[in-house]
Amino acid sequence: MQKAYFIDVQGTLICDEQRLPIRGSKEFIAQLNEQKTPYMIITNNTKHASSSFLKYLQSIGLDIKKEHYLDPLMLLESKLDKLEGLAAYGTQEFLDVLVTMGYSLDYNNPKTVLISIKNDYTSEEYAHIIDLLLAGAKLVGMHETTLYAKNKKRYPGVGAILQMLSFATSTPYEVVGKPSDNFYKEALKQIQKQDATIAFEDIVIISDDVKGDLNGAAIFGMKTVFVLSGKYKKADEIIPLLKESEKPDFVFMDMQEVMEQL
Repeated sequence: MQKAYFIDVQGTLICDEQRLPIRGSKEFIAQLNEQKTPYMIITNNTKHASSSFLKYLQSIGLDIKKEHYLDPLMLLESKLDKLEGLAAYGTQEFLDVLVTMGYSLDYNNPKTVLISIKNDYTSEEYAHIIDLLLAGAKLVGMHETTLYAKNKKRYPGVGAILQMLSFATSTPYEVVGKPSDNFYKEALKQIQKQDATIAFEDIVIISDDVKGDLNGAAIFGMKTVFVLSGKYKKADEIIPLLKESEKPDFVFMDMQEVMEQL
């Protein structure tokens, strides 16, 4: 076994459709726990409160303790002041979580536009967002995923939407979750509570998002594992289109193969 792991959730540990464990997921986590291998579950969950999503993962048989879990909502308060106006876009569940956390939503004169994922963004929403950005609002993404898989279809991820809005308005953007430097540095800080000697070079990161998760991790020197159990059906859909520097170190079908091969 490798010294330490960062592990994605959606499309890696659980499937996009039924939201149930993918082959090998429960066994891999159980093996890490049994062998006391340091790991962090690093998900871009934004639809549910952090504690609620962790409880859900535990309820479907993934034995993950809270000290092994990190998502963007847990870092949001360090990025955005609750007293500033916030125009947030995403699923209704995401907006409800923000309100529960104490954020006030303002779609007239916000300081920040916050983008999360959903599959039914409209042209009118984009037009409103563009007006807010041109009026001086900051642009922040909850994460920077490339694709969003839902109902057997694939939609532009938050990263793709951020780049479109930035190109349209010349507004730079910041990212809260993966693959931002701050998120990976916080994940390292948390895993060092399990083993203080761990450095990025000791970590293997496993994800179904080769561009949105793995490229940012490779910059820090992490080994990258691309699994074909989520956004992509086969490696040929994306690997030949990547630059050499973007290609993952390993490609496996699912967590079962990861467990057998690493």
